[in-house]
Amino acid sequence: MQRSFLMKNPSIMVFLAVLALFTIVVTIGSEAFGAGFVSTSFVKTLGKTLCLALVAVAMDLVWGYAGILSLGHFAFFGLGGYMIGMWLMYERTKEIVAASMAEAPIPPTPQEIVDGIGTQIFGVVGSAEFPVIWAFADSLFLQLVLVVAVPGLLALIFGWLAFRSRVTGVYLSILTQAMTLALSLYLFQNDSGLRGNNGLSGLQNLPGLDDISQDFVSMWFFWGSALALALGYVFAAWIVSGKFGSVLRGIRDNEARVRFLGYSVEGYKLFLFTVTAMIAGVAGALYYPQAGIINPAEIAPIASIYLAVWVAIGGRGRLYGAVIGAVFVSLVSTFFTGGQAPDIDLGFYRIQWVDWWTILLGLSFVLVTLFAPQGMGGLFDLITGRRHPERHGADLGPDKGSLQEEEAER
Repeated sequence: MQRSFLMKNPSIMVFLAVLALFTIVVTIGSEAFGAGFVSTSFVKTLGKTLCLALVAVAMDLVWGYAGILSLGHFAFFGLGGYMIGMWLMYERTKEIVAASMAEAPIPPTPQEIVDGIGTQIFGVVGSAEFPVIWAFADSLFLQLVLVVAVPGLLALIFGWLAFRSRVTGVYLSILTQAMTLALSLYLFQNDSGLRGNNGLSGLQNLPGLDDISQDFVSMWFFWGSALALALGYVFAAWIVSGKFGSVLRGIRDNEARVRFLGYSVEGYKLFLFTVTAMIAGVAGALYYPQAGIINPAEIAPIASIYLAVWVAIGGRGRLYGAVIGAVFVSLVSTFFTGGQAPDIDLGFYRIQWVDWWTILLGLSFVLVTLFAPQGMGGLFDLITGRRHPERHGADLGPDKGSLQEEEAER
């Protein structure tokens, strides 16, 4: 009897139940709808954390399941933020300019309003004209399309060039990092069309909702982030649960053998790389309105390295491990860098956690890699008694490398 997708993957229902319970608790405890023991600023932190968990799931798909250590996925995350940020900044500036010009004796023309918007947005970089990339900034629908289209197109072009050349391993990681660095350096320039180092700001102010307090706006984004994580998790679990997922694991474990069996290894890699870039773009589009600002520093290569560290600490090859790693590191980082952790005075030296946090994170990554390669997700396997199939059990083929019986059932 063929079991359903959810019956084969009960962990999905557990994850969704935990996420739903968490969302309800935060909603009840928020200042907007409940008791008020969860502050608005912390609601924003939790919403941003859920977005980071979503991009961690995307990273786990390419690295944990396909073996592609991409050090450029945070670039796709940032591009998604830029795409929605363009609309938010354009519409918000339009409201301000229209209100100021409405007091003039002669009503302004539409072109005068557009010129005023351009001056307000790009005056900081010595310009007043809209670059070509802002052509659809006045359309929310088109900018939402670009949220997935721009990261997806960049990933498609880069992946096609890299995978068709059969670049793998550390060389591919270096190439993805070089792509991220090049994009970051380009965006730092004033003539990039995205305000250079100034970035896009004021993204937390939703157009037309001046009478709505940030308490409610933060909850809307929190709900949106939770829904996106739920859908993204289910989609990722669906991808890795069937034959497609088996091929991905085969590519990760022995790429040459999968190619010899007749599978288009490059096609599988390119599809997964592109899809996960789109997921990262969606996560970024939800993250930066909650952060309020985005600049090229957000796309720096170090951000993508942090992303890999989150997945490693949580346990790569486990979707829930990626979520655990991202949530844990994000919240602990907020604790240490937000001034909540007290400094320690040793007499001869004062430990300030703001400076030491990155060292602790790097040390955690090294320790996990050496002593707990299954990450924090491995602890849940021990608690629940879940055991992964051994590669040397009852063979289903003529040689020792054949797929094992337990693994074939997954």
